[in-house]
Amino acid sequence: MLGGSNKRKVSQMDTLVGHNTKIVGDIHFEGGLHVDGLIEGNVYARDSGSRLSISERGQVQGEVRVPEIMLNGMVKGDVYASDRIELGVKAKVEGNVYYNLIRMEAGAMVNGKLVHKPGGSPVLALKHEQDVRADADTDAAQDEAGSGQQAG
Repeated sequence: MLGGSNKRKVSQMDTLVGHNTKIVGDIHFEGGLHVDGLIEGNVYARDSGSRLSISERGQVQGEVRVPEIMLNGMVKGDVYASDRIELGVKAKVEGNVYYNLIRMEAGAMVNGKLVHKPGGSPVLALKHEQDVRADADTDAAQDEAGSGQQAG
């Protein structure tokens, strides 16, 4: 993809954000998304086969949660790649990068932490969804503890 031999199938880019385009708000997509413009909002993939490509001119100001990411532009926010991320020579991330597999070329910059999440850990769940699930799990545990005390 960024160099060397790679036998991965190339997915098509279904959606393009052009160079002279600015989008304000979150984007939820399936398939492929290529960004040459500016997105002021979060970018989320709806399926596990989705792919995001951000060119040298592309920029995302928000959180990115996509299984496969090819970055050669800028992201100002945390990046979550459950499958793989490739950081090109001109890639710049101002935030943490959570990844399963990473390829980083000389010149790429990350101003944040690199956090390995092996085996396709479910990093695509939205933070507020994780908080809701955690609250539900806590409530269920308290209900079970409460019912166990009453039965005794």
